[in-house]
Amino acid sequence: MATPLTADRLVAALRAEGVKVVEHPGWRGHHRNHKGPWGPVHGVMVHHTVTGPKVNGVPICFTGYSSLPGPLCHGVIRRNGEVHLVSDGRANHAGGGDPSVLAAVIDERYNDRPPAPHQHDGSAGAVDGNRSFYGFECENLGDGVDPWPAAQVEAIVRASAALSRAHGWGAKSVIGHSEWSDWKSDPKGPDNVVSMPRLRTRIADRLAHPASWTPGTTTPKPPTPRPTEDDMATPGENWSYRNAKADAASVAAGLGHIPDAYGYLVQTHRMVTGLVAGIAALTERVAELEERQQ
Repeated sequence: MATPLTADRLVAALRAEGVKVVEHPGWRGHHRNHKGPWGPVHGVMVHHTVTGPKVNGVPICFTGYSSLPGPLCHGVIRRNGEVHLVSDGRANHAGGGDPSVLAAVIDERYNDRPPAPHQHDGSAGAVDGNRSFYGFECENLGDGVDPWPAAQVEAIVRASAALSRAHGWGAKSVIGHSEWSDWKSDPKGPDNVVSMPRLRTRIADRLAHPASWTPGTTTPKPPTPRPTEDDMATPGENWSYRNAKADAASVAAGLGHIPDAYGYLVQTHRMVTGLVAGIAALTERVAELEERQQ
C-alpha cells in the first residue's frame, strides 16, 4: 500500500531508470480524481492500445473517447521506446477486476501468474482497479501478429521497474490487463516477447541491480560492511520483513505485523555475525595485552 507518486517524483523515477520520458502538454493535473479515489496504489498494469504502426496513440490516450473519457493511462509507451506521460492521477485504464488478483498483487505471493480472474468491469464482485494501479498503454494492434520492437519492450520493463523501485515493490506488483479482468487480452503478443511472466522476470532482473544498470553489463558487489553495534542489537529489535507491502496492508487492516520467518533469519544472522566479529576482536585484544605483559 503506497501513496501515489507526485508528478515530479514520477518523472524522476522514470528518468533514473533510463526511460526516455516525454511530458505531453497538459499532463500535469490531467486526471479523473473527481470520479473516485486515486490510491493507495498497489502495482502497475500493462495494456496495448489496439492501434496500428501508423497511428499515434498518445492523443487518443490523453483525450479518450466519448464513451470513455481520458486520460486512459499514465503513460503511453511508443514503438520507439519513448514513454509519453499523459496523466498524474486517476486514469480510465484498469476498470473493475478480480479482488483475488488484487490480494495476490498486494501480497506479491504467487507463482508465474496471479490467480485467474473471474470478474470484470461492472460484474457484481469486481473491485476498482483505477484507484490501485498505474497504467501503461503500449502501442500495438494486440492481434498477436503486430511486432513488439525491442526498444518498446525494454521501455515496458524499465518503466515498470522504475515505479516498483520507487515504492519498494517487487516484480509481482506488475500485471497485464488480462490478468486483472476476464474480459481482457492485453498485452497480447508472442510469449517469448511480452508474456507477463517473461516481463516480470526481466523486471526482477532490473530490480536486482541499480536503476542505472544496463543489461549485458555486470554490477560490482558492494564491500561487506563491518559489523556495528546495531548488528548486535537486543533480540526483537529492528526485525526486518521480507514483504513490506503485505505487512503494511495487514497493519492497516488492524491485523498487526505479519510474522516473517525470513526476516527473523536475516536478523538472527546479522546478530550472530556481529557477535562472532566482536568475540574475534576481543580475543585479538586479549592476545595483545598478554604479549605486552610478557
